Amino acid sequence: MSIWTALYTGTSGLVAHGDAINVVGDNIANTSTVGFKENRASFGDLIGETPVVGGQPVGDGVRAGPIETMFGQGTLQTTGNTLDMAIQGNGFFSVSGNYNGVGGSWYSRDGRFHLDSSHTVVNAEGLKLQGYTIDATGNVTSGTGDLVLNAESPPQATANAKLHVNLNSGDSVLAPAWDPTSATTASQTSNYSTSETVYDSLGGTHRVDVYFRNTGVNGTWDWHALVDGAETTGGTAGTPVEIGGGTMSFTDKGALNAVTSGGQTASFVNATPNQTINFDFGSQVSAGGTGIDGTTSYATSDTVNLATQDGFKAGSLTDVTVGGDGVITGKFDNGATRAIAQVAITTFQSQSGLQRAGNQLFASTRASGDQLTAAAGSGGRGSIASGSLEASNVDISTELVTLIAYQRAFEANSKTIQTSDQMLQEVNGLKR
Repeated sequence: MSIWTALYTGTSGLVAHGDAINVVGDNIANTSTVGFKENRASFGDLIGETPVVGGQPVGDGVRAGPIETMFGQGTLQTTGNTLDMAIQGNGFFSVSGNYNGVGGSWYSRDGRFHLDSSHTVVNAEGLKLQGYTIDATGNVTSGTGDLVLNAESPPQATANAKLHVNLNSGDSVLAPAWDPTSATTASQTSNYSTSETVYDSLGGTHRVDVYFRNTGVNGTWDWHALVDGAETTGGTAGTPVEIGGGTMSFTDKGALNAVTSGGQTASFVNATPNQTINFDFGSQVSAGGTGIDGTTSYATSDTVNLATQDGFKAGSLTDVTVGGDGVITGKFDNGATRAIAQVAITTFQSQSGLQRAGNQLFASTRASGDQLTAAAGSGGRGSIASGSLEASNVDISTELVTLIAYQRAFEANSKTIQTSDQMLQEVNGLKR
């Protein structure tokens, strides 16, 4: 090795370790950056062209090798914001849009998302989170796309109406025959009535009045469900239309023994005709039930204990939750909840081949291979932690120790240059 070679060898050490210090400094600077992945400097030795005795080539110094990104898991930090998401395990969020003037797909572990003015889930750069849309029937789209959370909940027509009452066993038997037009007048033809709201196929609301009449025959009562005629096809305002009715009998202990039903269909104006509404008065002794968990006939006042039904009007989205499988469940102002979307997770054949693009984004390259996108939690992909963010995986104490080691190496290489320079000065002095 010549003195000149030693001079350039030291220079290569300065350059390589200067680059390495820059890598460590970048890691330290991004200690608090959400979703940041630390980078590691690498080195490669340089071989001289002139062999020494024995044929072993002499080293010519060092060069900085490729910078490696370390994709280890960062710790999760709770934020409480639903659309803040962290991936526990393998994979990246896939986002799409224009970034630094380039349109395309990008990949990130930074899960800080929010809704823009069009209710699209986007990150801080306005790139759109990719995933699957789920329709009102539960069907999931086969391909991924922008996640737009402006779903609505379609109305649901009432199919089951539950009504639990107590009918006073001491109520008198009424002389007038049943007449729906005089059920609540002075010449009333029912002993007790209550009402319940039901919904048609369009989400329209309708009041159903249910009347009960003591027949005086072995604990048997008649029941009639009526709506105003103006609400039904072909009906007349002010004239009740019966949409259900029948009889119910009680045991000598006041338990509901059996219920017979007739009709139970309604054709509301503009809605689906012949809507079936099943009126449920509770379990029946004749059907193996107790007969006391719903409608009863005790010697106490007539009263309603429960009135529920399964229909609802159309609803607008008010809130969302995100599950570990990435399924986004919408909550609507009509009380309904349903899955509306699912976050997609992308993996690569070689994630070490990804290229940094800034702002915690990565771009795919030929070295990374094809992107493999599917639902969170599937095929070895990580799960989603909603309301959390993944912190940088930089270990500050390790980086500081590495920084000191690189600094010492830098100083040592500068010493090599100083020594070579002194030797050259001595050589130059020989001519004197």
